[in-house]
Amino acid sequence: MKQSINPRFTTLLCFILVLALIRIINVAQPSAVANFTPIGAMGLFAGAYFSQRGKALFFPLLTLFISDMVINNVIYGGQYGFIYDGWYWVYGIFALVVLLGNVLLKKVSLKNIVVASIAAAVTHWVLSDFTVWLSGGTDIRTQLPLSRDWAGLQQALAQGFPFMRNFLAGTLAYGAIFFGGFELLKVRFPQLSVVK
Repeated sequence: MKQSINPRFTTLLCFILVLALIRIINVAQPSAVANFTPIGAMGLFAGAYFSQRGKALFFPLLTLFISDMVINNVIYGGQYGFIYDGWYWVYGIFALVVLLGNVLLKKVSLKNIVVASIAAAVTHWVLSDFTVWLSGGTDIRTQLPLSRDWAGLQQALAQGFPFMRNFLAGTLAYGAIFFGGFELLKVRFPQLSVVK
């Protein structure tokens, strides 16, 4: 028996790929705002809409990996090696963002998208900067390694706050476009809705 293409899955995958392409295009721009990316929206979107948690995690992580390969080895010319240091932390944190979308966006609404976006941005900020501190990141005031105490962790968080703010703005902006776009498509094409 011939298996038909699932229009919902195909549409969701296309949305994820478009978000990754936007990420690559943004990074390639010399005027790019650091961390104003669709990555947070991509994770929340996948967590909210893929009905199987495995697909919700696998496809955005694969897309993140492919876009990282293009960014790191084509746009940056491999100056950071094949893949950047600490990538495993980034991917683990991104998986948590997908899970936040799965948990906080059982019902997609403006309020829930805003709450999930804030939760994703704060989670990304705290855990990313904790890993920077843990791995001996640089104190931008002194150009020395961050101290291994509470003050060093606070400095890591303070240094990362502007990036968190941009991550939140990107997650909200791209989330509005892509969540709104998919919800409008569901109205126009009911077969994109999950049958319960």
